[in-house]
Amino acid sequence: MAVSLMKDPQGGSSLQVIEAVKQGWQAFVRAPWVFVGFTLLAGVLSTLCSLIQGNAEMDDVAVVGVFQLFRLAVGGVLSVLVSLWSTTGLIRGAWTALGGGSPAFATFTRWDGQASWRLFRNGLVLGLLLAGILVVAAVVGVGAAQLNQVLAVLPFLVAFAVVIYLAVNQKFLAQIALLQGAGPIESIARGRALLDPQWGSVLLLALVEFAIALLGLLACFVGLLVAVPVILCVSTAAYRQVFGSDDLTGLLVEPVA
Repeated sequence: MAVSLMKDPQGGSSLQVIEAVKQGWQAFVRAPWVFVGFTLLAGVLSTLCSLIQGNAEMDDVAVVGVFQLFRLAVGGVLSVLVSLWSTTGLIRGAWTALGGGSPAFATFTRWDGQASWRLFRNGLVLGLLLAGILVVAAVVGVGAAQLNQVLAVLPFLVAFAVVIYLAVNQKFLAQIALLQGAGPIESIARGRALLDPQWGSVLLLALVEFAIALLGLLACFVGLLVAVPVILCVSTAAYRQVFGSDDLTGLLVEPVA
């Protein structure tokens, strides 16, 4: 299926799912061992963060409570940093490969504080928005339950529909944050403006990526090492179709020593 040349009125092109999958896979195979190696490294670091957090013990909180809280705090902060670093690295590597280059390991591992901050703030605002929707649904549901138990279900059904809607049209929130540098509200509005008209295609893309992840799970740990970078490559290829291929923030630019 050829890439559509029909331009969106606000920039970019219409999403072609099959072409995005092809482009994503081609990007992955340009440096498969580098993608897999970095994913393995990120997975090991995430596991170490989980080990630092440990398991909360409920039977002797007075003795281990302070130490456990310290471990949870340190492990939680490190886990977020690893997630930001690995997501930024994979998108940078995918962007390089989609542009025809062969990303080196250093392409993935370079820390970019400004990019990580943009990714964090945008993800945090979206997370708070989704949490707020669920809280409102819970409050309305409790009130509706006083009238009728059946009515209590309706706010959660509405909230579920809204969450799915937002999750789909914010599919490229990470790429927008890293490559366009837009703030949280602007990024959410940008996603809605360009993806609402082709919401069904974006949903199909999300389902295809879910299928790739499922295949990775069925192939156990080794399969996920391939599935995760392939999904990021496919998603980034789709982003380039819709939003264009300009790096507006200098994500690929090496810092001056």
